[in-house]
Order: sequence, then C-alpha cells, then structure tokens
Amino acid sequence: MVLYILVAVVTVWLAMLVNNHCTAVNNRMSRQQLLNGLCLTFIFVILFALSACRLNVGNDYAKYVEFMHLVNCDAYVPTEIGFNGIVKLLYAISGFENYLLVFAFFAFFTALLFLVAMYKQADSFGFSFFLFMAFGYYFQSFNTVRYYLALAIALFAIPYVLRKEWLKLVFLIVLGATFHKSILVVLPLYYLASRNWKKWQLALGALFCTTFFFLQDFYLKVVVFLYPTYEDTEYLEGGTSYVNIARCLGILILALICYKKSVKDNERNRFYFYCNLGALVMYVCCSFLPIISRIGYYLTITHIFFIPALLSGIENRKLKKFVTAGVIMAGVLYFAIFILMKAGNDGLRILPYETFMFHEMVPILSDVN
Repeated sequence: MVLYILVAVVTVWLAMLVNNHCTAVNNRMSRQQLLNGLCLTFIFVILFALSACRLNVGNDYAKYVEFMHLVNCDAYVPTEIGFNGIVKLLYAISGFENYLLVFAFFAFFTALLFLVAMYKQADSFGFSFFLFMAFGYYFQSFNTVRYYLALAIALFAIPYVLRKEWLKLVFLIVLGATFHKSILVVLPLYYLASRNWKKWQLALGALFCTTFFFLQDFYLKVVVFLYPTYEDTEYLEGGTSYVNIARCLGILILALICYKKSVKDNERNRFYFYCNLGALVMYVCCSFLPIISRIGYYLTITHIFFIPALLSGIENRKLKKFVTAGVIMAGVLYFAIFILMKAGNDGLRILPYETFMFHEMVPILSDVN
C-alpha cells in the first residue's frame, strides 16, 4: 500500500513539471522540453518497472500464466490471436515459458501508449495524469492486461476520430482487437460520440435506450453470440458501478454549466461530452449486460481530458479555484478508497504487492493436474 501511494505521489509530482505545449526555441530544444523528456522518462520507468516486476499480483495473474502455458502447448485458449502470437514469439526467443517477459511486454506498451496519448492530447498533462492515477486506471492495468492494452490503444486513437481519419482509426482498433476484441465497440461508440446531435435525435436516442429495460433477454443473446465463452458463466450476471454513475453524473452537471462556453462549439469537448453521456446511459440502462464496466471504460477514460478542459473554461477565478480544489479532493478521496478498501479484494487483488525478486510463483492449474 505504501509503495503504491509513493509511486502515485512521485509520478504525479514529476507530471506536474511537464509542459506538453512548449515549443522549440530557434529550432533548438528548450530547457522545458529537456525537462519534459527527463520527467516523462522517469515516469515511464517507474510505471513500467512496478508493473513488469510484479509476481502473482492481480486476480487473473495465475490464469494468464495458465493461458500462456496452454498457448505454448497448442491447446485451446479463449484469448485472441495477437496475445497468442506474442506469447509464442517471446517463449520461442526465451527458450522456456518466460511469462514474466510477456507481462513485461504488456506493461511496456500499455504504459507507453497511455503516456503518449496524454502528452499529445491533454490540455494539462499534469492534471490529466493525476486523474489517470487517482481514478485507478494504472493500478487496475495489473488485471486483464490484454484489455488495458486495448484501452490504451483506444485512448491513443481518439485524435483520428476527431480528425475523421477513419481508415487509420479502423487499423488501430482492429490491431487492438487482436489482443482484446472488446475494443471493437469503440468503432460505433466513438463515431456516435463524434456526431453533432440535434435535440430531436437525442430524443430518439433516449427512446431507443428504453428498449434496454424490456428487451434484456434479446440483448443478452446478442452478447452470447458475440462472446460464446460467456454462456452459462458468472460473466452473464451483469452489474453496474454506482461510483461511476455518480462520477458521470457530476461531470455531466459541470459540462451542462459550461456547455455554451466550453462544449457547444468545441468539437473535441463535444466528443468528450457525448462519451460521458453514453457511459452514464450504459451504467444506468445496461447493468444487466456482462462486465458493462469494460465497455464503459472506453468512454469514461476521456474524463482525464474532459475534466481539465471544462475547468479551463470557467472564467470566474474564485469559482474555478473552488471547483478545481473540489475535483482534486474528490480524486484523492477516490484513490484513497480504491487503495484502502478495494485493492486487496478478490476482484482486483493487487495487494499485497509481490515481485519475482523475492517471491515464488504459485502452482497453476496445469501444475496441479
């Protein structure tokens, strides 16, 4: 726990020193750019090392080791072709079942893509990185490593949506789908969020959303068709997050207050607005769908950009300071609850932290049998 808090504090402090909008002076690297490079390097090394050096940290760590063993034995696994290919390649290079190298591979590219996306897209890299850490996105990447790599790819791909470079977007999303096919949902979701909706269209959309309440069996059959491995498993139990609903609702209220100033005529912020609205609708209306949070995260990840953008549009200085302080306090509280009350639960199990340097891997299912 102390280690996670220390990592969060140090990396956020380094992130606050980064100015992602500075430019070169007389075609030469400025001091700020040099400082940016040093801070970003240290942040990346810390995040990568913590994730890559862990052992049996994460509720599905042992399951992934089992999957990797089965992939190496050419047995059936429910994982995607990209993951399977990386496992076979790294195992072949290592000459043995080096699952630590596979986890390091995913840790490397997940951290890298998140940092690059934030540096290129954030109004304030420091603020966006604080929200990224406070909302637990980094620490949750210790679970479902395929999914969080896909999430990082989706975040990285957002500029292609805003520039309407659809072929590049499709290429990146299809690439991400070779690691976790859930990323395919961003193709329709991001397209819909990029539209400038009229009021009557929103009304029709709201009417359509009512079908989620009385056609649940139909939508569950669609999910089972797309994800046949979910049939007759606990994944079909559904569920939602009241914390995420509260967060989306709070951001929606702030966005409506700042709508004319910061959202209405700003294509990027309008995209974030509809991502947040879509996530709120999903959490409220689609709680019966399996693992709705995985779909919702593709939309709520934009909060790390949307919140700073909304705050920068508040003209009243006192109000801006007050709301900013409230957001920071809420982020710290969210992080504290996450670390103190959730991190050790079976659903996450990222505490206690263990590393291959001092601990041994527990036997996997194939070893027991």
